[in-house]
Amino acid sequence: MILELVTFKTPAGWDRARVLEDAKHTIPKWSSNPDLVRKHFGLGLGEDEGVSTGMYVWPSVEAAKQGHNDAWREGVKKRTGGDPTIRYFDLFLLIDNEHGRVTEWGADGKAHVLETV
Repeated sequence: MILELVTFKTPAGWDRARVLEDAKHTIPKWSSNPDLVRKHFGLGLGEDEGVSTGMYVWPSVEAAKQGHNDAWREGVKKRTGGDPTIRYFDLFLLIDNEHGRVTEWGADGKAHVLETV
């Protein structure tokens, strides 16, 4: 599993409500992407104020790159005035207290539930 961290500058003058409204317009795009496992939207706090972030879970880097193609990057640049920064991480372990489980992903991408908490 891949964790993709996308950050970009929040447009000047946009408060939380405006960012939320903009994010809601992306729901159809992301909910219809069969490769996307999960997406979290975030706004920076404290010293990170003015930064928006998306945290995505994908089955592969290739799937992430397809989701964030050149057209998507241009859309971010047009809305925010800057390029997004994208980083990829191997998501190998998840403690999910909300659903009461711990999941490990092998190097082959297969999930194994280790325990129920």
